[in-house]
Amino acid sequence: MELNLVPISITRQKQDPAWNHCEVFKNGERLQIKCMYCGKLFKGGGIHRFKEHLAGRKGQGPICEQVPQGVRSVMQESLNGILVKQDKKQKLIPKLLACGSSSSNPNIGGEVENLGSHDDMNFGIKPISVLNTLEGDSNVVSKVGRGRKRGRGRDWNLIESNYPCVKTDLALVPNGGDNPTHMAIGRFLYDIGVNLDVVNSVCFQPMIDAIASGGSGVVPPSCHDLRGWILKNVIEEVKDDIDRNKAMWGKTGCSIIVEQCRTKNGRVLLSFLVYCPQATVFMKSVDASHAFYSADYLFELLKQVIEEVGSEKVVQVITNCEEPYLFTGKRLMESFPSLYWAPCLAHCVDLMLQDFSNLEWINETIEQAKSLTRFIYNQSSVLNMMRKFTSGNDVVEPALTCFATNFSTLKKMADLKLNLQAMVNSQDWLECPYAKKPGGQAMSDIVNNRSFWNSCMLIARITYPLLRVLEIVGSKKRSAMGYVYAGIYRAKETIKKELVKQDDYMVYWNIIDNRWEQQRHLPLYAAGFFLNPKLFYNTEEHIHNDILSSVFDSIERLVPDTNIQDQVVREINLYKSATGDLGRPMAVRARDNLLPGEWWSIYGGGCPNLQRLAIRILSQTCSSIGYKPSKISIEEIHNTRNFLERQRLSDLVFVQYNLYLRQMVLQKQEKDSLDPLAFNNKDILEDWIADNEVSPDNLESSDWKSLDPPVGNRTTLTPPGDEAEDFLSTRFTDLDIFNGLKGVKEEI
Repeated sequence: MELNLVPISITRQKQDPAWNHCEVFKNGERLQIKCMYCGKLFKGGGIHRFKEHLAGRKGQGPICEQVPQGVRSVMQESLNGILVKQDKKQKLIPKLLACGSSSSNPNIGGEVENLGSHDDMNFGIKPISVLNTLEGDSNVVSKVGRGRKRGRGRDWNLIESNYPCVKTDLALVPNGGDNPTHMAIGRFLYDIGVNLDVVNSVCFQPMIDAIASGGSGVVPPSCHDLRGWILKNVIEEVKDDIDRNKAMWGKTGCSIIVEQCRTKNGRVLLSFLVYCPQATVFMKSVDASHAFYSADYLFELLKQVIEEVGSEKVVQVITNCEEPYLFTGKRLMESFPSLYWAPCLAHCVDLMLQDFSNLEWINETIEQAKSLTRFIYNQSSVLNMMRKFTSGNDVVEPALTCFATNFSTLKKMADLKLNLQAMVNSQDWLECPYAKKPGGQAMSDIVNNRSFWNSCMLIARITYPLLRVLEIVGSKKRSAMGYVYAGIYRAKETIKKELVKQDDYMVYWNIIDNRWEQQRHLPLYAAGFFLNPKLFYNTEEHIHNDILSSVFDSIERLVPDTNIQDQVVREINLYKSATGDLGRPMAVRARDNLLPGEWWSIYGGGCPNLQRLAIRILSQTCSSIGYKPSKISIEEIHNTRNFLERQRLSDLVFVQYNLYLRQMVLQKQEKDSLDPLAFNNKDILEDWIADNEVSPDNLESSDWKSLDPPVGNRTTLTPPGDEAEDFLSTRFTDLDIFNGLKGVKEEI
């Protein structure tokens, strides 16, 4: 980036979707737009020219080759909509002229003259990634102008309202307080007291459509209908869906997940789920409070579930790391010699992040950042100003766990560093009454503190790979087994490159190795790395040989037939040398754009025994975190003493849980629809947004009704594109790191 490029503030009126995909700067007196995907810098032409760049439409500029297809489609639709509106305006000009000839308004000619010349040129700040370099001398004082250029064009709706002889079909759907449908939905949701994020359910819009199709006066179902025939029908729908998924368990194998929940009353509730790439399904829930610490009881419970699913289909059983499961897991592996017990990897990575956060310098930086966000998110005018200067971005970034949220938020703040500095050095801030209060002065000091930002950016860089691992492990849309080993490798490699000196980076390596210790007994991670073609063919030969032992362990356990074991070993040589279809140009290209299980399914027919094993290993998850729906109260089942009602509640939870699991994959909700202040984000974000002391002054000076709605968190932890492939695309060459993952301790 050129040194004289300065980000400028955004105006709230900017609604064009193209603004979400660029960074805007001021270079002297000129405004310039930079593409977030290919980095192309536009020195003129406005947002329309940039939109053509994203849409792939040949015009006055080059076409972006790196924009995601979904974004390109949105831009194409937007351009098509502009053409339709321009065509309608051209047809209306004669009518306007006719009205103008009899009108006493002398300015109508000017209005018509400028119809086609309107060009949207209001620019604003976009988040700027500053994680590439630590600053040597931060002296960023960015003054942001308060005025804006006015476009030559006029408001078309205003023209139509002033001249009633003009009639168009450009009517807008009512919004805000003018929409009676939204008001009716709001009153209903407020009345029943549910979390308002229910509107993000994939079932919400179909329900609205069904009601609308019934016309006025549609008769709603009764309470008895919902408790009776409707519930029965939905149960059958869910069971049919599960039966279709069961057909895949034999082909891909499956993982049994034990989701544990401790209630406020001290109960231990265990939910049993079955994962395969096609879907995760809920089987049942058990109250284990009376015998949770009995290894025999847990063993019998899990044994029953394994036999119900079919032991020959189960690749692994995933639980948390509590002591009762350690003994139970060992007994399961002894009783079922063709499966593994695996502690939850997401919990393991979260413990690594917890240990990182306990280091003094990191903890101090986190606390400084929290003091800043607590002040921002408890003053409505300050929060509005912050969102203005960050183009609607929030500075807090919720992640899968609380400790991950600490580090994802530090990264988000580092990305928005220049935006925050522009804010606290702006005229708007100087005129804000909160700037003179202790919290505001402390905020200015932190934002202008070079040492804070250096620490913040270094922490973000050394923890970012672990956050990516946690995202991959917690993904509900892809199987993680083929990526975990490489993800931990990349985390250690990044730390080594950042800190260089062995005495410095070994502090963090030791944290990772100590937490990884509980995973070393499981060879599936190394086998998944070996069988992922993108990673395998991107790794040095001596490292292949180094992790073959883990592959052999997996073969001996997951393939009971010794004759087939021997065939699998022989077929490994075909895989190593990319013989036959494995080495076709199509197969080579597909290593980068197909999921590893899909790649084996398509190109692995020449080594069928290794193909079956590879698909079974690569089709597994590694996490038990994030599957429990917070809105479902499983405890109610076990609180009900009437046998018939308990049965009905069990079936209701069965339906709710499985619909929730289906929605995790189908749901289109993006991060930009999350509101950090929403109650459903309380557990993850409370420590970042909750003021330690709620004083009467705060209650009087902050008013939620004056708070501008979030525009959307337009930056995300994961860059555009695939969530794992870009992260793991470079070669794997450091044998020291692989030795650490295997448990071979190097001498320091």
